[in-house]
Amino acid sequence: MITPRFSCSQTENAVIVSMYCPSIRAADVEINVDETLVTVHVNPYFLRLNFSKPLLDDEESSANYDPSSATLTITLTKENKGEVFEDLDLLAKLLAPRKTPVISSPSIEVISTQGTAEEDLVAQAEALSIKDDELAEAEENDWQIPQEVPQDGLPPLNLSKEKHYGFLDMHSGYLKHALHTENEINELGGDAEECTKEDRTSRRLKHENDKFDEEHYMADFMDDECIQELIAWTHPHISDKNTFQYTEQENAAVLRLPRKEYLATDIQTHDLYLTLITLLFSYAYDSRTSQHDPTPESAWTMGNLTPAFTALDSPQSTEYSGGPHVFPRMELVDALVPSYRRSLTFPLYRSFALAEKCRKDVAGFLQKGKRIVMRCLLEMKDIFDHHEVYYIYSKIWLDDFCVWIQADADDEIVKQLGKNLMEAKVDKDLIDWDLDLIETAALQAIDRETDSDDESIDSDS
Repeated sequence: MITPRFSCSQTENAVIVSMYCPSIRAADVEINVDETLVTVHVNPYFLRLNFSKPLLDDEESSANYDPSSATLTITLTKENKGEVFEDLDLLAKLLAPRKTPVISSPSIEVISTQGTAEEDLVAQAEALSIKDDELAEAEENDWQIPQEVPQDGLPPLNLSKEKHYGFLDMHSGYLKHALHTENEINELGGDAEECTKEDRTSRRLKHENDKFDEEHYMADFMDDECIQELIAWTHPHISDKNTFQYTEQENAAVLRLPRKEYLATDIQTHDLYLTLITLLFSYAYDSRTSQHDPTPESAWTMGNLTPAFTALDSPQSTEYSGGPHVFPRMELVDALVPSYRRSLTFPLYRSFALAEKCRKDVAGFLQKGKRIVMRCLLEMKDIFDHHEVYYIYSKIWLDDFCVWIQADADDEIVKQLGKNLMEAKVDKDLIDWDLDLIETAALQAIDRETDSDDESIDSDS
C-alpha cells in the first residue's frame, strides 16, 4: 500500500483531511473512524491517522473527490465541537502507531499459594542444601565434598561480540564492512560493531587528543578576521519572524520516514534530548561556516563533529534523578564538551568563540520549538541521505530522531532546554588542552612582533 501525500486542517466543528490520490475510483473509498483513529483505504492508497481527540463519522461528515486535482477531501465531525486539535501539521505524529497501553497491575490474581512456583523453588533449594551429616562427613574428609557433573550440561554461552548502537541502541550491522568503504567519519575502524560504550568513549578521547593541533588553533586565534565574519552572521531559522509552516518538500520527506513507536524509558528519553543538542551543534557549525549553503564537505563536517556518529558515543545523563525532565547546567555542559573539542580539532575553522556562537544557535533553535528543530534535522538528514557512504547515519540516527521529534518530544521541554542551554557556559578548562595558555602565547607573540617592528622603524629613522 502507498501512503499518499496529505495535509490536515480544522474548523470549529470538524477536521479536514486532504489526500492526493490520482487515478482512483471514488466509489471504492473506505473510511473508518474509531474515536481518535481514522483509516482511509482506496486502492492502492492507505492512510492511518491518530488524532489527539475523538472524531465522529456522522451525517455531517463527508468525503469528496476532485478528479481535476486528484484530491480526496474528507471532513469528519469533532465529537466535542469547538475543541482545538493541536499539532495537525506534525505529520509524523499523526502517522505514528497508537500508543500501547502500559499494564500497571498484574493481570492474574493469585487465589491460593498452595503448590506455587515459589514453594517449588524453596523445596528444590532445601534439597540442594548441605545437611548436617554431610557437613560432618566433609569435615572428616578435609572438606572434600562429593561432586557430580551436571547432567544437563553447562548453560549456553553468548558468543556474539556484536553491540548495538544508534537511536535507543536499536541498530547493528551497518558498520560491518566499514573498512571496505571510504567512511572517513568512522573512528572505530573494523571494531565498530564490537566496541562497548566505555571503549567508544576512550577511543574518541584518544583520537581527539592525537589530532588536536596547537599551531592550527593558534593561527585561527591570531588571524580571525574570516571567523569574526562567520560569527556575525545570523541563521535564518532564528531570525525568521513569519508564522511557521512546513514546505511541500518537508512534508514529502516526513511521509518517507519509517512508521515506528518508541517505548523509551524516562532516562532514555532524557538522554535523547542531550543527544539532540549534539546533533544540532554539528548542524549549526556547518550552517554557519557555509552560510546555510551546504557544500560537498557538509556531510563530512557534521559527521566528524557528532560523537554519536563518528564514535557511536552519544551523551548519557550524569545527574538524572527521575521525574520531570530537568537539565542541570553542568549536565548540558558535559554533553557539549565533546562537540566543542571536535570543532577545535577537525574542521577548517577552529575557534572557541565560533563554538560558543554555535551553542547559542542551538539554544535559539530549541527556544523556537520542535517545529524549527525538525526543520534543522530534515536539512541535516537530506545532506546525509544524498551521500553515497554517510547515508548510514541517517538510518541509525536521523530517521528515528525525526519521527521522535514530531511524535514524542515535548515542545515545552524543548523550549526549556533551549533556555537552559543559552544560560550554560562551557569553560575552556573543560576542554583539557590548555587553551588559555595557547591564546596567551599567541598574544605574546603578536606583542613581540609589534615591538620588533617598532624597533626597526626607530633604527631606520
